[in-house]
Amino acid sequence: MQGVLGISRAIDRLSEIIGKSVMWLIFIAIIISATNAVVRKAFNMSSNAWLEAQWYLFGAAFLLASAYTLKQNEHIRIDIFYGTRTRRTQHWIDLIGHVFFLLPFVVLMAWMLIPYAWQAYDIGQVSTNAGGLIIWPARALLAAGFVLLTLQAFSEIIKKIAVMQGLIEDPHPFISAHEAAELEGAALAAEVARLAEEEAARVKGDAK
Repeated sequence: MQGVLGISRAIDRLSEIIGKSVMWLIFIAIIISATNAVVRKAFNMSSNAWLEAQWYLFGAAFLLASAYTLKQNEHIRIDIFYGTRTRRTQHWIDLIGHVFFLLPFVVLMAWMLIPYAWQAYDIGQVSTNAGGLIIWPARALLAAGFVLLTLQAFSEIIKKIAVMQGLIEDPHPFISAHEAAELEGAALAAEVARLAEEEAARVKGDAK
């Protein structure tokens, strides 16, 4: 099991590196958007290529960061009965969801998107918009995003089994909304107390 956990840690590391790196794509997209707007207003010039480049970059950030988001357990979920169950039951719900719903979906999408991207590359497909970009990078990003999600899904299944067997600590202990509110309130109270102490120390220093 330790060898499998090592593979899981390697996948987690890959997802983390990629997930934290793609934030720069948002910055680049903003720069392109601002530059395109200035050039369009100042010189009455624009190009569909710049617009599509922004779409590619935003899409890349979303797709390539999805595996990291899964690792952090930050994907949106609707909690109907999950929060009222014991932690062991929650582990079973997560495991069943990953094995029977998430994994088949991402594997199917990756299996379908890889030839879909290759087809666009093979025929040199270009956007139908005037001055648009080539299509295959966008399709390749779709495929890459789902391949990363597939790897991360395997990693999450491995970790969930290890947690249930007591081999590792739970990386995402469940906190109810009530507990989260209490923790947030306690943190806020501590911050207010710290600021009050700093202010009192400053006033005392000024008095001297």
